[in-house]
Amino acid sequence: MFQKILIANRGEIALRVLRACKELGIQTVVVHSTADADAMHVRLADESVCIGPPPSRDSYLNIHQIVAACEITGADAVHPGYGFLSENAKFADILAAHNITFIGPTGDHIRIMGDKIEAKRTAKRLGIPVVPGSDGAISEEKEAKRVAAEIGYPVIIKASAGGGGRGMKVARSEADLEIALQTAKSEAGAAFGDDAVYIEKYLEKPRHIELQVFGDGAGRGVHFGERDCSLQRRHQKVWEEANSPALNAEERARIGGICAKAVADLGYSGAGTIEFLYEDGEFYFIEMNTRLQVEHPVTEAITGIDLVHEQIRVASGGGLSVRQEDIKFNGHAIECRINAEDPRTFTPSPGTITHFHTPGGLGIRVDSGVYSGYKIPPYYDSLIGKLIVHGRNRVECMMRLRRALDEFVVDGIKTTLPLFRDLVGNPDIANGDYDIHWLEKYLAKEE
Repeated sequence: MFQKILIANRGEIALRVLRACKELGIQTVVVHSTADADAMHVRLADESVCIGPPPSRDSYLNIHQIVAACEITGADAVHPGYGFLSENAKFADILAAHNITFIGPTGDHIRIMGDKIEAKRTAKRLGIPVVPGSDGAISEEKEAKRVAAEIGYPVIIKASAGGGGRGMKVARSEADLEIALQTAKSEAGAAFGDDAVYIEKYLEKPRHIELQVFGDGAGRGVHFGERDCSLQRRHQKVWEEANSPALNAEERARIGGICAKAVADLGYSGAGTIEFLYEDGEFYFIEMNTRLQVEHPVTEAITGIDLVHEQIRVASGGGLSVRQEDIKFNGHAIECRINAEDPRTFTPSPGTITHFHTPGGLGIRVDSGVYSGYKIPPYYDSLIGKLIVHGRNRVECMMRLRRALDEFVVDGIKTTLPLFRDLVGNPDIANGDYDIHWLEKYLAKEE
């Protein structure tokens, strides 16, 4: 087992990893920018190292400074959390060259799954169902028209190197295709430095279902069930739940088995999430995230397994602690992402939190790194905390969530708490009857 782990992240995920390390008896080092000198994870860590000024490029994305912090403190492993350098193959390679363990997959696997076109090819080879579309990048309008005609309109054009909705355009007819292709390429080039795009069939009312998987790097793989992440705005997840209201046990076992076998065959090591669009009983591969997800707590709630412990165990060479038959699903869990944003416009709302009170009671978990008097900096992601609620079934979970939201207090800034208080009383949400377009349509009606 590792002696000392450096946590190369900030906020609630840095605190989440820090807690796991302490439970395992591992010394912790955190890095931070000058803007985060008073952050909770900095206060609680065994050691901390300031690695630069507030901008991410000068601190949390500064590989040289992070490696130097490892060498100064003697850290023998790095946990990247999510975001920042968590899916940076170069970072994983550099750590390996310095004999420091990257708690995650190999650089090669990060590269494969980070390229959306190569990821789709790999998924298809591994037996994972994929969305009909182009076999590779599309560069010319003539080729785009041919592919679109073959798979049928509407189609969606996506950035090969991207995510988060950037470089993504829908064409509902051949007349729409030219401008959609040009716009997607332009956005992709500006956002990712790579204007390669590809085409897929556009599904009208799909759900977003993802499978939590783990591999031991030596040919074993397991799945920890699915999460439903269909409530989104601007392609960003807002509310996640496990298990999905749309799936039954047979479908869960079928797609789970496919995904577990795929990571085993790939020789994958550590945590990963295979994401799908789901419509009319069929799964269509979107991408694979080669890291821990923001929404991992709902999986922990229904399985009782600490996924960060599992990451550390696998990375240290200890292998998986469970077999597939050991993983049981208990009850239902929902996570609400509490952001420092206006609940209607989603405009960021940095500032000082004057009062912070979290709910409690059976089945309630809050992952957050903020406190009363904490100043939300304007430089980073707006996530300030996650409310995770577990119940014996979905009805009990929803009732408990409603009560927890009423107890949650964050004063001094605007947050998305009012949005969730509205959602939890909506009949579509109560019935689990929603798709990836539902939330944006709901918000449009409210304007």
